[in-house]
Amino acid sequence: MEISDIFKNKKNRLDKLRRTRRKVDVEETLECKRCHGQFAKSVLKKNFMICPDCNKYFSMSAEDRIRSIADEKTFKEHLKGMYSVNPIDFLDYDKVIEKNKNRSKRDEAVITGVCKINGIKCAIAVMESQFMMGSMGTVVGERISAITEVAGKHNLPLIIFSASGGARMQEGMFSLMQMAKTSTVIEKFKENGGLFLSVYTNPTTGGVSASFAALGNILIAEPDALICFAGPRVIEQTIGEKLPEGFQHSEFLLKSGMLDMIVERQDLKETIHRILVMHNYLP
Repeated sequence: MEISDIFKNKKNRLDKLRRTRRKVDVEETLECKRCHGQFAKSVLKKNFMICPDCNKYFSMSAEDRIRSIADEKTFKEHLKGMYSVNPIDFLDYDKVIEKNKNRSKRDEAVITGVCKINGIKCAIAVMESQFMMGSMGTVVGERISAITEVAGKHNLPLIIFSASGGARMQEGMFSLMQMAKTSTVIEKFKENGGLFLSVYTNPTTGGVSASFAALGNILIAEPDALICFAGPRVIEQTIGEKLPEGFQHSEFLLKSGMLDMIVERQDLKETIHRILVMHNYLP
């Protein structure tokens, strides 16, 4: 081997290392939309996906949400392996599902299961905004209905974290039917004495906000979460008027009596635990 080949190989290795390093930097760094600060994803995860500089909330994955709420190694997933089909033969819907599976690393827009929160056993559902913006199709409706029935059968409190763009248009009427389905099951659960804590995260809109998310015995929201049926731009275009600042966000809704409390993300676990103890749920 000639000396020139040695230097050439070394240069190729250095170029490859730089490309790898740049790729890792891009993957692990997120920009805050408010203050435009750049933060390592690992730093944000340790801070509950909240900007360390301006306190802006980043979107939190369902997996991270469960990790922040459930006691370690207590979560057991329910109905894993139930997949969406294409009930109305919507064009390329199968491809959209596969794309979202790959992007979110989840099989659907909600994870349901049973876990412990400070030793108290609970039924829990967490919506995944990275999967088709948490839209509610038949599988989402079935999973939420099924975990509600599990909660009723075993006398467990039910906690649902909502994050959704609403009903899933690719499933047409089958998606809209989930509003009635989930609402009916949850009302039956509450009539039988069940406790349902509904936690709004940003955003909770459309058919989800107009069905099970609004039916909690106690309605909790994260700060500055958008909670509505139709978004502010749609309303402004419809009525031709400028809406009040902060309209449809948590703080506005709390003042209007539409929420019971706003809780910082890092305080949610302890707040939920206190509510459960107050309602005689014990370890």
